Amino acid sequence: MHDTNVFQLDFSGAYARLKDVVKKTPLTYNHNLSRKYGCDVYLKREDLQIVRSYKLRGAYNMMSLLPSNQLAKGVVCASAGNHAQGFAYSCKKLNVQGVVFMPIITPNQKVSQTKMFGEGFVEVKLVGDTFDDCAVAAKKYTEEHGLTFIPPFDNVRIIEGQSTVGIEILEEQQNIDFLFLPVGGGGLSAGVGAYFKTFAPQTKIIGVEPEGAPSMLTAIKAGEPVKLDNIDSFVDGAAVKRVGDATFEICKQVIDDMHLVPEGKICSTILKLYNEEAIVVEPAGAISVAALDDYADQIKGKKIVCIVSGSNNDIERMQEIKERSLQYEGLKHYFLIRFAQRPGALKEFVNQVLGPTDNITRFEYMQKNKKDSAPALVVVELQSPENYQVLIDNMKSYNINYTALNKNDNVFAYLV
Repeated sequence: MHDTNVFQLDFSGAYARLKDVVKKTPLTYNHNLSRKYGCDVYLKREDLQIVRSYKLRGAYNMMSLLPSNQLAKGVVCASAGNHAQGFAYSCKKLNVQGVVFMPIITPNQKVSQTKMFGEGFVEVKLVGDTFDDCAVAAKKYTEEHGLTFIPPFDNVRIIEGQSTVGIEILEEQQNIDFLFLPVGGGGLSAGVGAYFKTFAPQTKIIGVEPEGAPSMLTAIKAGEPVKLDNIDSFVDGAAVKRVGDATFEICKQVIDDMHLVPEGKICSTILKLYNEEAIVVEPAGAISVAALDDYADQIKGKKIVCIVSGSNNDIERMQEIKERSLQYEGLKHYFLIRFAQRPGALKEFVNQVLGPTDNITRFEYMQKNKKDSAPALVVVELQSPENYQVLIDNMKSYNINYTALNKNDNVFAYLV
């Protein structure tokens, strides 16, 4: 066992402060995943936390440690999601006034959830078009009013609060071979990772990031936090441009392997967890499970824990989740097709080019040109990714004038 002071974290103090505030979430054995990978897979269900994510732990731990006169003045946070809700619940629990800054584009569902958890103890200010603009405004407001800023991850007390997820896991299961956890700013991975390295150093810790926001992987390679120019913000609970300084210092010591998962793969995992397990997760909540395929050989016969970090998923996002999944699985394809302007051209395409199980889910003429050919946007869904090559071969053999639209092309973004 390592010295608990190596990471300067008061694990037992945080656990005592949070014991009567947070819900001790279940660590459940998952039969389907265990069967699929030939190992024992346990899910730590932070999606079942009071505010539907682990973020409450860090926010409450930090706020409860503030001197009473400082706390009485009020607290501020900037967040469009889980941190805001954990912060709001903590304000209510501690009877303190809080101000939550959110970007103007934040969905109404998240604003109303934050107000609900705060029950009159929080004021929501919608400022800025991006999260970065919103965070700048929040910090300025904090200084002008002499308040205290509660960051989402980059603070030792926040990290300490998140470490209690690890304490709960090791209370229920020992001899864990692999721990998979989502990495955004690094608060959860630093806290849980530090606890495991102290009390279960044999466990291999795998940090998982979305492919479109590899901020921790980039930081570890560079030897310091790096601000990424552009990120895909789809996995909003784990998509940050820059990890924290405090979180990085711990994560570089405790994470054994950093792994990236494509956003489309995360979407497929969300749908599988919903359809097969009736578990509703947000994109960041599915990311640890989404990584298992890539470790299938290493985890065979082992004991595995995946942290399911949250379930704040807006139902309006399901169409995009399904869309990204279908594209990732190779089942949905977009084409720009120039049909010859003669009777029966479209009928021939449907009867001769499409396979028996191929399905047109969208057809739209882009412009009508009677002299030549009219380009049409045609979206085809397949039952199997292998059918794609058959479709392409058929289009070539029937001399169909087509362009396959790649989702990374500018044309795709313009048309779809």
